[in-house]
Amino acid sequence: MEEIIQKADDVTEKVCEWRAPETLKKILDLEMRDTGESHQKLLQLCQDVIQYSVKTNHPRFFNQLYAGIDYYSLVARFITEALNPSVYTYEVSPVFLLVEEAVIKKMIEFIGWEEGDGIFNPGGSVSNMYAMNLARYKFCPEIKEKGLSGLPRLVLFTSEECHYSMKKAASFLGIGTENVYFVKTDERGKMIPEELEKQVQRARKEGSAPFLVCATAGTTVLGAFDPLDKIADICEKHDLWLHVDASWGGSALISRKHRRLLHGIQRADSVAWNPHKMLLAGIQCCALLVKDNSGLLKKCYSAKAAYLFQQDKFYDVSYDTGDKSIQCSRRPDAFKFWLMWKALGTTGLEERVNRALALARYLVEEIKKREGFQLLLEPEYANVCFWYIPPSLRKMEDGPEFWQKLHRVAPVVKERMMKKGSMMLGYQPNQGKVNFFRQVVISPQVSREDMDFLLDEIELLAKDL
Repeated sequence: MEEIIQKADDVTEKVCEWRAPETLKKILDLEMRDTGESHQKLLQLCQDVIQYSVKTNHPRFFNQLYAGIDYYSLVARFITEALNPSVYTYEVSPVFLLVEEAVIKKMIEFIGWEEGDGIFNPGGSVSNMYAMNLARYKFCPEIKEKGLSGLPRLVLFTSEECHYSMKKAASFLGIGTENVYFVKTDERGKMIPEELEKQVQRARKEGSAPFLVCATAGTTVLGAFDPLDKIADICEKHDLWLHVDASWGGSALISRKHRRLLHGIQRADSVAWNPHKMLLAGIQCCALLVKDNSGLLKKCYSAKAAYLFQQDKFYDVSYDTGDKSIQCSRRPDAFKFWLMWKALGTTGLEERVNRALALARYLVEEIKKREGFQLLLEPEYANVCFWYIPPSLRKMEDGPEFWQKLHRVAPVVKERMMKKGSMMLGYQPNQGKVNFFRQVVISPQVSREDMDFLLDEIELLAKDL
């Protein structure tokens, strides 16, 4: 545990100790045998697991939309792992159900709703699926009992830059990926409202039945925020459910300085928000929040299991909230967010968001000063996307050969940084643009020195390319 926690912010430690899969299999001795291993062997196995796992708490882990460590959240996880609760009825999980209720109420306030409902889920992808199914249930409640037969062709709309979970949800729910209409985005990755209007009218002319628009507040790659107010206007006009996937960008609501990014979110019917991302609540901590407070969530998902949700219990059974979930056993994910919030206060969480975005801005300004670095666009959130152009390419003409060669730079740099263990940084192509780096600032352990190191290290690793 000292290796994980006490060395978490030590930049002299490696972010990862890379080994190829077949090599790592041999090191870990993965075979399970008839007889148990010795205490000493088990300790060694634990040490190996720690050594060869990626240190996501490291200040130079920039690879994903989560990073860093919050010690209050960590303590909360120790507690819940020891208690091993399941959050479905008040009788078996009284504390954690009340905690979840309090956290959901507070999150709803930040969205700007006067009332609402919600549930914590295992991931933003699941929250998006919940919302899609809930929107469909509101559109045609009979589907819960009668199924898909006899229904019109249901279609939904989302942006080209949406999270891939929208396609997965459409597939899983039997809507079909061909019935997901992807709306064009502008050069910043934001959904274009006029294009949405065209798509809705097109679907109606085709005889389809539009029922849902999914906007995004903080896209995965570019960190774009869709224009929620204009999208809400279209949803009201056509009587469509508006879901906002704010899994990544929702935490900006905590900041008085940056909540403007989500202007209009109070008009949404549902919102996905993951505190385990920008707020460091620890994976996983993800809420689906719903404006409706008439019990729609429960009506959609309830199965009324008589052995769990008896209506003649000796206490108020409205606290048995588990029937709002598609899960039976469910982890108390709200607790770690609650304890962290209690410790830091809203002001502390706000400072966390503001600091991350200030560091992202610092990195942007440093990129502008350095030869060979080129921004894709000015970021509005914590996603800083850029190319590094090695010296050998800087005098090439801007043409197909140049972009083809530049496309190969980021994967090589990524391989080198991982084998060295110096840092982890993501890259990807996007919307016709060749591979570029995406740097994300989250962890409060990250400093300006780490931003400088990031740029220095890329230069060092790519100078011979």
